[in-house]
Amino acid sequence: MTEGTTTSAAAEGVDTLSRLEQEGEIAADYLEGLLDIADLDGDIDMDVEADRAAVSIISEGGGRDLQKLVGRDGEVLEALQELTRLAVHRETGDRSRLMLDIAGYRAKKREELSELGAKAAAEVKSSGEPVKMKPMTPFERKVVHDAVKAAGLRSESEGEEPERFVVVLPA
Repeated sequence: MTEGTTTSAAAEGVDTLSRLEQEGEIAADYLEGLLDIADLDGDIDMDVEADRAAVSIISEGGGRDLQKLVGRDGEVLEALQELTRLAVHRETGDRSRLMLDIAGYRAKKREELSELGAKAAAEVKSSGEPVKMKPMTPFERKVVHDAVKAAGLRSESEGEEPERFVVVLPA
């Protein structure tokens, strides 16, 4: 690799980081407006995780009111994430892969799904047979795929939305 290539790769990394930070800023402004309209209290935290902007709405008081924004099984959260991505797209013209978390729901869900993926991988290792899991959202499938990969196995998604599911395969 030449010095010019290294410099351009570093500049591209800075450009990507600043673009993701801009996505986070736009999303935060949009979500603050939403919280004001809904008359809900919450603080907005922005970060960049795994090459995507990550925005969290957190509450000091345990987030009881924020649970309304999560909804049953995260359905409202998924819808708000899509609306937030559309708001970012409207401002930037680029498709956003922004992740939204409210009151720690996704963080908790990620832990549960990682355990579920690890258990399925252990079952496949002991039985040698593939394991089909229940239908999941794209976020849920991604977490399970990552857990299975970390356990040294491979997995695939099968089926059509909204019934798409993960199959854990023997090594």
